[in-house]
Amino acid sequence: MPHAVRPRSLPRPGPVPAPRARAPRVRSLIDADALSVLHRAARILLDDLPRLSDQLVALLQDQEPAYRSAIENDATEIWQEVHRSLRHSIASLLDPRGVRDAARRCSWKIGVTRAEQGLPLDALLHAFRLGGSLVWQSLVEETSRAAPEDVRLLVHVASDVWNFVDEHCTVVADSYRQTERQLAWRRENRVRLLAAALLDGTSRIADLPETALALDLPEHGRYVVVAVAGGFAACPGARAALAPGVRVHWHTGVDTDHGIVRVSDDTEPVVEDEQPPGVRVGVSSAVEGLAAVGEARRLADTALSLCPETGGTVRLTEHLPAALVVSSPELGAALADRLFGPLARLEPADAEVLLDTLATWLACDGSAQRASRRLYCHRNTVLNRLRRYEQLTGRSLSRPFDLVEVTLALTARRLLPR
Repeated sequence: MPHAVRPRSLPRPGPVPAPRARAPRVRSLIDADALSVLHRAARILLDDLPRLSDQLVALLQDQEPAYRSAIENDATEIWQEVHRSLRHSIASLLDPRGVRDAARRCSWKIGVTRAEQGLPLDALLHAFRLGGSLVWQSLVEETSRAAPEDVRLLVHVASDVWNFVDEHCTVVADSYRQTERQLAWRRENRVRLLAAALLDGTSRIADLPETALALDLPEHGRYVVVAVAGGFAACPGARAALAPGVRVHWHTGVDTDHGIVRVSDDTEPVVEDEQPPGVRVGVSSAVEGLAAVGEARRLADTALSLCPETGGTVRLTEHLPAALVVSSPELGAALADRLFGPLARLEPADAEVLLDTLATWLACDGSAQRASRRLYCHRNTVLNRLRRYEQLTGRSLSRPFDLVEVTLALTARRLLPR
């Protein structure tokens, strides 16, 4: 695990300050003697690596709970990792410059591997420090056995040993965090791709179980899609409008955000009718199963297209005739041309008056009296304009079929670009 010593001659990370003139440092005889003692003990430890590896694995199993399951699952792999790390650690005591890069690569790889396996970073750092303690204790024990009078000399290299341990704790932490960020990005990107495919209707049936797990939504359930547009605060606003506890996955788009909402069999998501100025919300009708979410997204976009620019909420189930028109704009335009084409012979202002009167009369449930109050004219004026429309177009507003066509044509005129 940790790599135990960093010689004083190696540069520390960070900017190098400008050198100041001073007398060259001469290593004392005590330092030289301490290194000699250190090297002598390190050679013995290098020959005793299998036993040290066994000891460290046992320490990890006893003192670090997070490692227990890893050892139980693959004891051989853990032992080999410990053996490699200890070998680099002890070799760095003998040849700091020659081993430094390989030791750092070993620590970096350990951080990557353990991050990918989900081992907690705290447990990994604890393992490195246990390894450092084991190496230091073994150095002291070996020196005490071979030359007890030299143990005191190890004090002079102790700080370098532990500084090196700290350096490799930093290396492993950096690699762990970098890998963790990469894994998080991959997970988020995978979730986004799965949600996008679901909303686009291109998700494969074989991918639905993975999609359900990633989005935390059941594969077989009842769903609606909420489409939100109209500014940076649109998605948070729509989230706030949904009832607490509603299961929803939000997918952010360039111009429109979509929420995949789980609903029960007899309810629809609670979305406020009033929205902040400029925030437009379209709510689809319900569909069965995640496989049908693509269709629900299309319906939500249709509902959104019916929403006025000033903002508000449009539920598709409450605007089905208008949805029919905007879903087939070519047919809607053809119907409007057929119903209102004869008015083209009039002055544009006259034609506009007739159409406004017709629309107002329909909005007033066919009451000429109420329509006259809205239009600030006499009731008979309303009736005369309606009769004139009938004469110019050959339609009868008392005939149900003609009335349906007129209503749809007016909707197309209002919603479709001219």
